[in-house]
Amino acid sequence: MAKTLDNESKSPNEKRSKHDALIAPPAAWFLGGFHRFLNRFLKRHFHAIAVLRDSRIDCGSLQDRPVIIYANHPSWWDPLIAHFLNAALFSPRHFFAPIDAEALQKYKVFEKLGFYGVQLSTQSGAAAFLRNSLAILNRCDSALWITPEGRFADVRDHSAELMPGLSHLCSKCSDVIAIPLALEYVFWDERLPVCLVNLGQPLDAQQHRDWDKAAWGDALRDGLRDAQADLAAASIARSSDPFDNLLTGRRGAGGVYDACRKLKAKLMGKPFDASHGDQFR
Repeated sequence: MAKTLDNESKSPNEKRSKHDALIAPPAAWFLGGFHRFLNRFLKRHFHAIAVLRDSRIDCGSLQDRPVIIYANHPSWWDPLIAHFLNAALFSPRHFFAPIDAEALQKYKVFEKLGFYGVQLSTQSGAAAFLRNSLAILNRCDSALWITPEGRFADVRDHSAELMPGLSHLCSKCSDVIAIPLALEYVFWDERLPVCLVNLGQPLDAQQHRDWDKAAWGDALRDGLRDAQADLAAASIARSSDPFDNLLTGRRGAGGVYDACRKLKAKLMGKPFDASHGDQFR
């Protein structure tokens, strides 16, 4: 009750300043340090992070339009991968993403990286999500990342309906561009996994002014599932040829085994290649 009274007693200017602080982009110096750490961290844990070449989008074509990137949600890695992909594919747009308020309490540093807490289980929480998200979309230099499945889901599980907040945002923002993004984490020929990415067909609100929430919901769902199906086919093919590699990580078995292999190659006067296969060289 005390928190409610405190909030109600604040002046409009005080409320506005708090809201502006929420949607302000993270400090450049902090982001720079974070991404230096993030790139090293991802290289230790992934063999590669790669996007289907034909799905890449020219950021110049987005101009100053509000952009939503909405993705499936297969793993714990998704928020970090999304931050990396925003810098690699949508720079210089600033990254913003809603995250469960309880999860944000566990990873407080995310507050400094463009994440904002939501409580969609309550009416007031859902209203705050829409209000804050629309405010972010009013920024011409932002990209709003959303995982509308609302839970971790296997990449082959397409049964869940997307949460309604995404279609509500698209129906309210008349010039938004919504871009589906499919993610998979696969093990191919190397010890470490590969993160595969596919950008689906963008949905331009300016071309669909007659769509209501239901029409948006159907189109958003179909766009994401189509992007996932295309990525699944590329993943099954197990070829890196159609992909652009955005990050090259570690190769080989590592440790003592690779150290012995390297020494053997040196003694034999041969170059040492730690790779087990020929993907993402």
